[in-house]
Amino acid sequence: MNRLEEIYYEAKSDKWFKRFALFCRVALAASFLPAGYIKIIGERFAAGLPSSNPLGHYFDALILTGYYYTFIGIVQIIIAILLLIPKTSLLGALMYFPIIINICVLTYATRFDGTRLNTMLILACLFLLVWDYDRLKYILPFKQSKIDPVVLRKPLGNRLRIIFFGSCIAVLAIIIIGTFYLYEITPGNSEEECRNGCAANPGACGFCDCIYKEGKPLDSCLAAYDKAKDVQRSDAK
Repeated sequence: MNRLEEIYYEAKSDKWFKRFALFCRVALAASFLPAGYIKIIGERFAAGLPSSNPLGHYFDALILTGYYYTFIGIVQIIIAILLLIPKTSLLGALMYFPIIINICVLTYATRFDGTRLNTMLILACLFLLVWDYDRLKYILPFKQSKIDPVVLRKPLGNRLRIIFFGSCIAVLAIIIIGTFYLYEITPGNSEEECRNGCAANPGACGFCDCIYKEGKPLDSCLAAYDKAKDVQRSDAK
C-alpha cells in the first residue's frame, strides 16, 4: 500500500471517523426526507418563498409538472432510506451526489441564501464516497494494485483526527465567509430581506422592486442594477 492508503485504512478503523460517517449519512438523509415527503403529498416545496423570487419561480413551475414532481419526492425518500441502512449507504451516496450537485448549482444560479447548506451537503456526500473507497475503487477507471494485508507502518493517531477535523472547521469557515461576500446583491428570501440593504445601497431598492414588484427575471434585474450603478458613477464624476 502507498502512504495515502495507509492513512485511509487508519481512518476507517478510527471510532471518531466512523461516528462522523454516521453523522453524514443521517444529515444527508434528513435533508431529503422532509423534501421528498412534501413533494409526495403534492405541496409546494419552500412554501414561504414568494413566487416573485427567482427560486420561487422555479418551484412554482416544478409543482405543475404533475407526477414528475411526485417521482422526485419518491426518489428522495428512497435515497434517504438507502443512506440510513449501512449495507446500502454507498448506493444512497452515489444516487444523492448528482442530485445535490444539481440543487447546489440551482441555488447559486438564483443567488439563494441556502447555498451554504447545499455546499456543505456536497462535501458530506463526498466524504461518504471517499469513506467507501475500498468498495468504490473497483469501478473506477484506474489500474488496481494487488491487495495486500492492511499494515500501518506509521500510524498518525490523534494527529490524523486533529488534521481532519481542523480542516473541516476551516473549510466550513471559508464556505460561510466566502458565500457571504460572493455576490454584491441578492434577492433574499423575501422583499423585506431584500430591502435590508437599501439604506447602504440605494440602488438595491430598484433591484428589489424589479424582482418583487415587477416580477422580472433575475438577469434582467441585475442588468438594470448594473446600469443604474454606472449612471450613479457618471453623475458623481
